[in-house]
Amino acid sequence: MAGNHQHIRQPRVAELVAARIRDDILSGRIKEGDVLPPQEDLLAEFGVSPPALREAIHLLEADGLISVRRGNVGGAVVHPPSAERTAHMISMVLQSRAATPADVSGALLHLEPICAGMCAARADRMTEVVPHLEAAIDAQVEQFDNPAQYVPNARRFHEVLVSRCGNEPMILLIGSLELIWSRHESAVWSDEGDPMNLDTMRAALRDHRRLLDAIRDGNEQRAVRIARDHLAAARRNTLAAGADRTIEAKLISS
Repeated sequence: MAGNHQHIRQPRVAELVAARIRDDILSGRIKEGDVLPPQEDLLAEFGVSPPALREAIHLLEADGLISVRRGNVGGAVVHPPSAERTAHMISMVLQSRAATPADVSGALLHLEPICAGMCAARADRMTEVVPHLEAAIDAQVEQFDNPAQYVPNARRFHEVLVSRCGNEPMILLIGSLELIWSRHESAVWSDEGDPMNLDTMRAALRDHRRLLDAIRDGNEQRAVRIARDHLAAARRNTLAAGADRTIEAKLISS
């Protein structure tokens, strides 16, 4: 009976306008750094009132998809979602829950080896995975004697490993954890008076090369095993040096 039907709220005009612009941003029709058309043009395009358009702009600002500049160079600048912004949000949630770097590295200890196996299983690994890991290792070798660059270069290998696994949800979620851990690890070692010792650095580089060989050979099981053992060792070293630290969202650029 009509009396029992629940009222279905109609979307507000502002929500419909925001949804249209949001779709244009997420589909790539509007690019990073683009400025939305002037208010007069948007009013004409959508046929809505100024208050409705202002509310739509506020909704997009709340999504983090635009930032509104005031003054002579005003306008709404577009910022499509990025992995780094996702990592920043996740790090804020983790910090609010008093999560520790040990929690993050513990998650990666389970998750990153899965990505290593997926890289080894890719039929196109010789073009889509191997050259990128080789480039990361080359950078490690070239700057091996530069202590300030060692950790960022070593972490880059891990970030590439995840980014090349071939599954977008895993790349985004595990990649965010990688970025959080990378920033933590860099902060630990940059603050240490005595940098990571040479034996540890050589062992890590050797593990990276062994992992690359396993992926190149398409050996999933070996890739998973090497990744797991390597991550366990790296985790012990960093946590021993920075055991008293917590997750810090400020380490991730928003």
